[in-house]
Amino acid sequence: MPSRRGEDLEYKVFRMIKNRGDKGILQSQLWKRIKATSREGSRISLRLERAGLIERRRELHEGKWTYRLVAKKRAVNPLSILDLPCAFCPNQDKCGLGGPVSPASCPLLAQWVEKTAYEASKGKVKAEVDEELEA
Repeated sequence: MPSRRGEDLEYKVFRMIKNRGDKGILQSQLWKRIKATSREGSRISLRLERAGLIERRRELHEGKWTYRLVAKKRAVNPLSILDLPCAFCPNQDKCGLGGPVSPASCPLLAQWVEKTAYEASKGKVKAEVDEELEA
């Protein structure tokens, strides 16, 4: 069973990985930031991976193999649902699967989903461009 300090360090590492978003962080860079040995770092990342919190992606960086650590569970931004049409829909009381109004056939909801997906893809492309510029 990990010590309290070990649990705190794992939580700190997970938060650091999670805060990097879709691009994650190289395992070797992370260990330097937390001043850990590669052995300690590898054990932490394996525990986080086994817990289903992160994904380790093998990557060649500057001629050496390492892993890019990416959080599987991302923070939810509450602003992402601010303009959800359901919140102020006059048909809320009639809406439901099999009802006269349905989320499956709602044009306002479909439009919102498309817009949200488009904006998310723009953010992902921007992150990829930023990552290339950093390299």
